[in-house]
Amino acid sequence: MKNITEALMWRYATKKFDTNKKLNDEALNQILEAGRLSPSSFGLQPWKFILVENTELRAKLREAGYDQAQITEASHVLIIASRNDLSEDYVDNYMKSTALAQNVTVDTLSEFKSYLMNTISSKPNAEVIKNWNARQVYISLGIMLETAALLEVDTCPMEGFENAKYDELLGLNELGYSSVVMLTLGYRDESDESLKRAKSRFGTEEIIIRK
Repeated sequence: MKNITEALMWRYATKKFDTNKKLNDEALNQILEAGRLSPSSFGLQPWKFILVENTELRAKLREAGYDQAQITEASHVLIIASRNDLSEDYVDNYMKSTALAQNVTVDTLSEFKSYLMNTISSKPNAEVIKNWNARQVYISLGIMLETAALLEVDTCPMEGFENAKYDELLGLNELGYSSVVMLTLGYRDESDESLKRAKSRFGTEEIIIRK
């Protein structure tokens, strides 16, 4: 297995996938588990990961994704969606899950719940909360990208799609979620033109500021 720096140098946004190569369940599950274990603000995990396996649905997603080939050619397609709100019911469910994981009663978490609800209620409007949730999604995306690179699984994160159409196709409206970003997973086709380009990043001295 590559170290983290080697893995990040190796990865690139794959534009052309080898349609004959498929991820095995072990690699796929490791990437999904990395997403599930990703950090989020207050640990609220305001996301859903939709693994699209139906080929007809993937074709429809490609149509609403500006005909980008990765959507049907990659081994797997993952849509990451965020919650539209943070209701008290959702927080209560999170409290129950936390109490179970920590082997405590829900009552012992009452102070934490009050703090959470006060934080949520301090947001000026529902749109701010929706945007806050959407930003959390990129944390899990980053963790999954890194995990995939360590496993030498190719990826392409994609925002170029019709979100409203995706929400409709995936039934996200009924769940109270909205699509944010897509992650295609698989193995590179060696003819991919993007593979021939050297990785371009600003140097350390241009990015890192020390005070």
